[in-house]
Amino acid sequence: MGFRTLGGAGDLKGKRALVRVDFNVPMDGGRITDDTRLRAALPTIHALSVAGAKIALLAHFDRPKGKRVPEMSLKPIIGPLSKLLEQPVAWADDCVGPEAEAVVAGLENGGVALLENLRFHAGEEKNDPAFADQLARLGDLYVDDAFSAAHRAHASTEGLAHRLPAYPGLSMQRELEALEAALGSPKRPVLGIVGGSKVSTKIDLLKNLVGGKLDALAIGGGMANTFLFAQGHDVGASLCERDLKATALEILAEAKANGCEILLPVDLAVATELRAGVKPSIRGLDEVGADDKIFDAGPKSADRVKAAMDASATLIWNGPLGVFEVPPFDAATVATARHAAELAKAGKLVAVAGGGDTVAALHAAGVTADFTFVSTAGGAFLEWMEGKTLPGVAALEV
Repeated sequence: MGFRTLGGAGDLKGKRALVRVDFNVPMDGGRITDDTRLRAALPTIHALSVAGAKIALLAHFDRPKGKRVPEMSLKPIIGPLSKLLEQPVAWADDCVGPEAEAVVAGLENGGVALLENLRFHAGEEKNDPAFADQLARLGDLYVDDAFSAAHRAHASTEGLAHRLPAYPGLSMQRELEALEAALGSPKRPVLGIVGGSKVSTKIDLLKNLVGGKLDALAIGGGMANTFLFAQGHDVGASLCERDLKATALEILAEAKANGCEILLPVDLAVATELRAGVKPSIRGLDEVGADDKIFDAGPKSADRVKAAMDASATLIWNGPLGVFEVPPFDAATVATARHAAELAKAGKLVAVAGGGDTVAALHAAGVTADFTFVSTAGGAFLEWMEGKTLPGVAALEV
């Protein structure tokens, strides 16, 4: 795949840049509780500002379903964003029409405006051509810096890219380059780690990965219980999708046929209740009691995953190995995450991770900054790992 880059956009002085950002930030009582997504957009906004462009930011917030919902306005973002940018941010009470056009036209070169919630218009999520035309009238070029929304074919993520010269923003560009390095044309061997509670939510992902993408795949979390059960092991009272036994065996067979080694837990951290601070018992695969619940992989399993990292050139990670939110059942996830971070920091491993739980787990382990790349995109990252075409990405290809 090939993309234009902002560096090749030419002279942007006085040009109106429509920038799709992801400002769907967590809010509590009108206050932002985590500004990570605002910070992610800063490099692109700054680069366009320095180049003298007039920057109009397009974003959605929550799910107003095509109606104006005051509680879902983007206006509370103005103050925090102005502070981060260290410059005033103009506001338009709509994202199309006369007011939006006037606000954008009134910007000085290098100025920034935030336009009201795209999803106040039903045409956004329907990718309505007429709505996309209205948006396009506001700009001379389109910049998509919202990879997390790239799996949706909406007017602002797909339609606009066909109406104006289209470029990935710096955050989007970095994301695409990292994903290409992880699964597109990676350095081999490639190790995958897929965790989480249910196999049923990641069947497409597992099938895509074992179909030749990976050299080894470590499966953890509640998902591993289903695979262990399929192999004939008793998992006691643990979370387990027993009805997916045939699916699990099919995935194992496909992995074997494609030369992908599957790493399942060889020991398990169990308890009878999920409670912070409870002392887990470490059990072998055939030592799980009827009342035992598996909440984490054991230390031998973590060491096995670490050894697989040592033998790999690339790591792609989605999902924790245990119930990391409740220590001490974060032990396997933290130990392996820290090992991956050490290897990445030393230049011995390209380590790419993504997905909401994964990001939270890496934050908890204190290693996010040392990974090669950590994607904050949830659904888009997962669909990309599943091998699906992302409309917002495809629309940017040259």
